Amino acid sequence: MVSMHQSGGGVTLATAKPFIAGGLMLAIGLLAIDGQGLERWITAARPQTAPGCEKIVESSSQLSREQLAQLLVVPERDPKENVRKIVAEPYCSLPQLQVRSGVVSEREAYPMAWDPSVQLVILYENDEYAGYRFRFQ
Repeated sequence: MVSMHQSGGGVTLATAKPFIAGGLMLAIGLLAIDGQGLERWITAARPQTAPGCEKIVESSSQLSREQLAQLLVVPERDPKENVRKIVAEPYCSLPQLQVRSGVVSEREAYPMAWDPSVQLVILYENDEYAGYRFRFQ
């Protein structure tokens, strides 16, 4: 058996083991208690994008109840600029898709001000309003 004892009040391996074990137990205990806090801390360093978003356009954008009410009466095929007068810049743009043959559709997402986990997704075809749907995250 090897002894790391030093004379003159030095630290021995035998006296250091409880401190090392105690530190490890403390770290494990803190991770168990606040695992989500650690996860938030780790993910805070990564750039944040919402699920499905291709590009964040305006991170503070939210849709109020009044804006939603105004939007619901806009007729389909109205120019995109008429819709933008109501809703302004979207939170994010979603990947383009092809709903009808030969027509590429743009989609933009707007979180609801009263419940950001619900988003209104607006569909445009050829710079015309083509409809909406709700997306729940």
